[in-house]
Amino acid sequence: MTKLLLLGGTTEASRLAMAVAEAWGGAGPGAGRQAVFSYAGRTARPASQPLPCRIGGFGGVAGLVAYLRREAITHVVDATHPFAAQMSANAVAACEEAGVKLLGYERPEWIARPGDRWIRVADMAAAVAALPEAGARVFLAIGKQHLSAFSTRPGNHYLLRLVDAPVAPLPLADSCVVVARGPFDAAGDEELMRSHAITHVVAKNAGGSGAQAKLVAARALGLPVVMMDRPRIPSRQVRGSVAEVMSWLDHA
Repeated sequence: MTKLLLLGGTTEASRLAMAVAEAWGGAGPGAGRQAVFSYAGRTARPASQPLPCRIGGFGGVAGLVAYLRREAITHVVDATHPFAAQMSANAVAACEEAGVKLLGYERPEWIARPGDRWIRVADMAAAVAALPEAGARVFLAIGKQHLSAFSTRPGNHYLLRLVDAPVAPLPLADSCVVVARGPFDAAGDEELMRSHAITHVVAKNAGGSGAQAKLVAARALGLPVVMMDRPRIPSRQVRGSVAEVMSWLDHA
């Protein structure tokens, strides 16, 4: 029996889930191969998947090891967001301890093109430091996990685009929230930035096509983009396409 744990939450993970479900005949109980799709639980309405789903964390490395053993997982594909570094590091450590095969499914990084005005930074603190002290109108395209870091620049206005409406007060005194789920298009993002008089964009180098529209729009408007580099992840096997991951599952 092959049993796959797919750590998801990205567009690529959803595409892989569809490929697994089609190739494995639904990948449910009774099939020769089974799969489980795992969401971190950070959004209230995660996209539906063609595989059985679980939602929530595992409880660190020890909790993930216990889950792998309890559920008799034989393969793990880590298709989480490139900035979900803690989850990816936990997967490396847990799979090594449990003797489970692990593969990272990573989309390529974005690369600056002619006309881009990128300010490359290493982390969130450096991204905050790269902004003006006051007077900027910032499209903060980083999700909701690290908004408090930008509270040290209270003189700026922040535009946030979130999947779910905030349920608690935001740590940014001067902010505006747009609730929307991607993928987005460049024309729409350009109009969004124009209508909010954006002067700066802050983004993580997540790669992929679903969130690239903001970069195309920023290029068209000549706006500076504070671009955070990806965090380091422990060494592991990596593939970059659904076909390559499916081939690994067939031969691992």
